[in-house]
Amino acid sequence: MNTEKDFSPLTPNIVRALNDKLYEKRKVAALEIEKLVREFVAQNNSTQIRHVIQILASEFALSQHPHSRKGGLIGLAACSIALGKDSGLYLKELIEPVLTCFNDSDSRLRYYACEALYNIVKVARGAVLPHFNVLFDGLSKLAADPDPNVKSGSELLDRLLKDIVTESNKFDLVAFVPLLRERIYSNNQYARQFIISWILVLESVPDINLLDYLPEILDGLFQILGDSSKEIRRTCEVVLGEFLKEIKKTPSSVKFAEMANILVIHSNDLIQLTAMTWMREFIQLAGRVVLPYSSGILTAVLPCLSYDDRKKSTKEAASACNHSLMKLVTPEDDEDEEETGSGDIVQIGLYDKDVQVLDRHLHDASTGMMTRIAVLKWLYHLYIKTPRKMFRHTDSLFPMLLKTLSDESDEVILKDLEVLAEIASSPAGQTDSSGSCDNSDSKLELQVPDGAKAGDSSPSTPSMNSYFYKFMINLLKRFCLERKLLENRGAFIIRQLCLLLHAENIFHSMADILLKEEDLKFASTMVQTLNTILLTSAELFQLRNQLKDLRTQESCALFCCLYRSWCHNPVATVSLCFLTQNYRHAYDLIQKFGDLEVTVDFLMEVDKLVQLIESPIFTYLRLQLLDVENNPYLIKALYGLLMLLPQSQAFQLLSHRLRCVPNPELMRTPVGTKRPAYTHMDYNDLLQHFDRVQSKHLEVRHQRSGRADHPDRKLML
Repeated sequence: MNTEKDFSPLTPNIVRALNDKLYEKRKVAALEIEKLVREFVAQNNSTQIRHVIQILASEFALSQHPHSRKGGLIGLAACSIALGKDSGLYLKELIEPVLTCFNDSDSRLRYYACEALYNIVKVARGAVLPHFNVLFDGLSKLAADPDPNVKSGSELLDRLLKDIVTESNKFDLVAFVPLLRERIYSNNQYARQFIISWILVLESVPDINLLDYLPEILDGLFQILGDSSKEIRRTCEVVLGEFLKEIKKTPSSVKFAEMANILVIHSNDLIQLTAMTWMREFIQLAGRVVLPYSSGILTAVLPCLSYDDRKKSTKEAASACNHSLMKLVTPEDDEDEEETGSGDIVQIGLYDKDVQVLDRHLHDASTGMMTRIAVLKWLYHLYIKTPRKMFRHTDSLFPMLLKTLSDESDEVILKDLEVLAEIASSPAGQTDSSGSCDNSDSKLELQVPDGAKAGDSSPSTPSMNSYFYKFMINLLKRFCLERKLLENRGAFIIRQLCLLLHAENIFHSMADILLKEEDLKFASTMVQTLNTILLTSAELFQLRNQLKDLRTQESCALFCCLYRSWCHNPVATVSLCFLTQNYRHAYDLIQKFGDLEVTVDFLMEVDKLVQLIESPIFTYLRLQLLDVENNPYLIKALYGLLMLLPQSQAFQLLSHRLRCVPNPELMRTPVGTKRPAYTHMDYNDLLQHFDRVQSKHLEVRHQRSGRADHPDRKLML
C-alpha cells in the first residue's frame, strides 16, 4: 500500500497499524478509529463518517494485500461500534465490503469477515433487516465452508441474525421468499441444514405467516427430506410437521390445489410416508378441491397399498388417502358441469386420466394383489357413482376385466366379477341397435330373452343391458380358450355371477350361446359344468325350485332353453329331466343311450349322476319311489342307468336303492301317466333335437378319429 497517500482523517499511525501483520497492532488502530468516529458522531459530521468508512472499504478491506484487508475489516467493525444506534444509517457501506471478503481464498480472512459482520450486526440489531437478503446470501455460502473456524464464526453470526428476526415484527417475507425458493434446491448438506434451520425459525415467529408461501417451497422441502443425512431429515420432518399442524388449524386459508401435485411427485422410499401423510390430510381437509388432481394421487397411492409390514405405516397412510379420495366421488360427478357459489361454471369429477391410471395398473403384471383389488374397487365405485361417464370407457376396459378373471387371487376375481356384473346390469349401459355395445366379436347375435329386454324389469328376470350378453359370450369364449380356467375357476366364477346378477339370466343366456357353439367338445364340457352347478350349488336353490315343477309357462320355456343346449351332454340332459320330474322323457332318453358311443368318460358321468341321486338335492325324487304306481318311468329310468353301469360301486349303490322300492310287481304303465301340471311342451320335438345334437357329436368324433364308417358301439375301457 502507498503509505504516502493521504488517508485523512485517518492518521499515518492508524494507517500503518491497520496494515501491520500483527493482530494486536491492528486492534490498537481499530480502537483509534472507534475514538475518531465517536468524535464525528458527537459533531454530527456524517460526511467525515462516510469518508472514513469509504477509505476503510476501498483502500483496506478491498485491497490486494491480505494484512490490509484484515485491517479494513476490523476498522469497519470499529466504525459500527462507534456509531451505535446510528449505524443503521451507514449499513450498506459497512456490510458490502465485509460480505465481499466472505469469498476470499484465505480462510483467516473469511473468519475475520465473519467476526467483523457479527460486530456490525450486533450493534445495528433490527436495522439490518432491510439488508437481510444479502446477509442471508452471504451466510448460506459460509454454511458449507470447509474451514471449521469459519463455520464456527458463521454459525455464531447466524444465531445472532435469527435472534434479531425472531424479536422483530418488520421482517420482509415477501422480499425473502424468492431467495429462499432459489436456495432451497441446494444439494450441499450444510447449505440444506442452513436453509431448513431458517425455515424452522421463520415458521415459529407469530408475526410471520410462511404458510401463505408454502406452495413455493414445499417441493424443495421434500427434496431436502430425501437427504442422506439423518440429522437433516429429522430437522426437515420437524419443519413439515409444524406446517401440517398449522394447516390443520387454518385449512380455509391453505392453498391446497397449488400443493397437491407436489405431493404426488414425491414418492421415493425416504419421503413416501411423509408425502402420504400430507396427502391424507389434504384430502380430508380440502375435500373436492383435490379431485382435479385425483389421477396423480391415484398414481402415487395405489402401489403403496401392496406394501408388506416393513412399510406398514406408509401402506396405512396410503389406504386412508385412497378411502378418503373415494368418498369424494358423488353422483353429481356424473354431470359435466357444476356451478360454484360465485356463479362460475367449472368442470367437476374424475376425468379420463383417472380411468387410464386404473387401467394401467390392471395391465401391469407387477401390480400387487392389494393394488389390483383397490383398482377394481375404484372401477366398481365409479360405475356406481358416475355410470354415464364410465360407460364411455367400457369398451376399452372390458377386455382387461375379462382377462383379470384368470387372476391367481380369488379376492381379485370376486371384485372383478362385481365390476363386470355392474357393467352388465347398469341402466347406463342400455343402448339401441346403433349403440357401441355390439357383438361383432361373436358369431352369435343374441336376442334378449322374454322378460329381460332392456328397459323392462320383473321379479324373475331383472333388466340387463347389451353388455350382459357381450359378457356372457366373451366369458364362454375365454373358458373355451383357457380350459384350465374353466377347470379350476369356472364353477366359482359362475356361482358368484349367479349371486351378483340373476341365475336365470346367466343360465338362459349361456344355454342360448352354447346352442350355437361349434366346438362340440367344449360345449359338452361346459354343459356338464353348468349342470353340476345347477344341481349342487346353494346359489342356485331358487332356480332349482323354479324348474322343479314346471308349473308356469316361464319355467317351461326355461327348461326347453336349457334342454336344447344340455343335449350336448346326454347324462346332463337326463339329470335335467330328473330335476324337472320329466321322468318319462328321461326314460325315453336313456333308451337312446344304446345308440351312443359309450366311453369311460360317459360312464364316469353316469357314476356321478348316481352319486347325485343319493344327495339331498334329489330327496324328493327318492321319496317318489314310494309311489310306484304313479312313477313307473322314474323307476324304469333308474333301472336304465343301472343297466348302463358296469359292476362297480355306483352299480351296487343304485341297485341297493332300487331293491328298496316297494311292490315292484306294480311297475306297470298306468292308463294315465303323471305329467307336470303345465305340459305345453312338444316332447317328440325335444327327442328329435337330442338325436340331431348327438349325431353332430358322433360325426365330429368320427372325423377326429379318422373313421369314415359308422362303427359298432364299443365300451372304451
